[in-house]
Amino acid sequence: MSELSFEQMLDESIKTIHNGEVVEGTVIDVKPEEVILNIGYKSDGILSKGEYTNDQSVDLTQAVHVGDTMTVKVLKVNDGEGQVLLTYKRLAMEKGNEKLREAFENKEKLRATVTQILGGGLGVEVEGARVFIPASLVSDTYEKDLGKFADQEIEFVISEFNPRRNRIIGDRRQLLVAERAEKQKELFARLNIGDTIEGTVKNVTDFGAFVDLGGVDGLLHISEMSWGRVEHPKKVFKTGQPLKVLVKDIRDTKIALSLKFPETNPWVDADEEFAVGSTVTGRVARMTDFGAFVELKPGVDALLHVSQISRAHVEKPSDVLSVGQEVTAKIVDLNVADKKISLSMKALELSDE
Repeated sequence: MSELSFEQMLDESIKTIHNGEVVEGTVIDVKPEEVILNIGYKSDGILSKGEYTNDQSVDLTQAVHVGDTMTVKVLKVNDGEGQVLLTYKRLAMEKGNEKLREAFENKEKLRATVTQILGGGLGVEVEGARVFIPASLVSDTYEKDLGKFADQEIEFVISEFNPRRNRIIGDRRQLLVAERAEKQKELFARLNIGDTIEGTVKNVTDFGAFVDLGGVDGLLHISEMSWGRVEHPKKVFKTGQPLKVLVKDIRDTKIALSLKFPETNPWVDADEEFAVGSTVTGRVARMTDFGAFVELKPGVDALLHVSQISRAHVEKPSDVLSVGQEVTAKIVDLNVADKKISLSMKALELSDE
């Protein structure tokens, strides 16, 4: 039997590799645009920057070092120049896709950092595999500025998995909806009418403010914002403002709130403070054709009817009075139950005679 030549023995001592094979290699050189690995083959493996990562800002000389061991995949055994082309990112992506497939089938919750702010949503990566979260699935409420999620770590589930069509969809919204439902359940289990609870102003409208009570929104109607008159909610409250509120009513999943705490009710001692026959001083708060409303104290307005402004004939209140003007009058009627007080300036004129 003929002896093998040195070259033949050398070739047989070196393993054979194939396209698509996963191999381990040791880094023997690092350049700005490529990494060279000894993969135990007759030729060294070449890992380009583009096959290492999608992030072209990465400095290979800082990310990879001589002596590092890497698991890579063979793209091409011979690139035409006798070199073996390798990929690191595609192998990582395959592993990531497998993790995403398992998460999709098991409805598993995932956590990843937002790497891209796209026109229609967010981009995240899970072990090299890309996931797209459409804007409609980012939150359970409308998000005008997706930029605030940049570099944030978020939780989501995979709602659609089709890597062949490059369609892997993440859903953060359903997690938030489920979380809110759980918080609602817990809150309604312990919440009662008459309770005082702390919340945060979530949104302010023309008719009131919605207050986040911890996963559940309650409505603070403009009529419940003060014992006095509120001209516009936006002049009183701002989004994000902390607020201690009173639970006025609970109907199904709707909560009505109030800032009219019983202990601050200005009508509590009205029988004594605004007794019929007493003389009071207040400021004109607003006027109508039939009279002027005078604020005696915050939350207590009294009606000065046009016929009670003066002994002389007054056509309309604005002919002789103006908003903000201080007036002195006698209380001629008091109805605490209906929170009504009637005043008369004419009665003071008569008593002075």
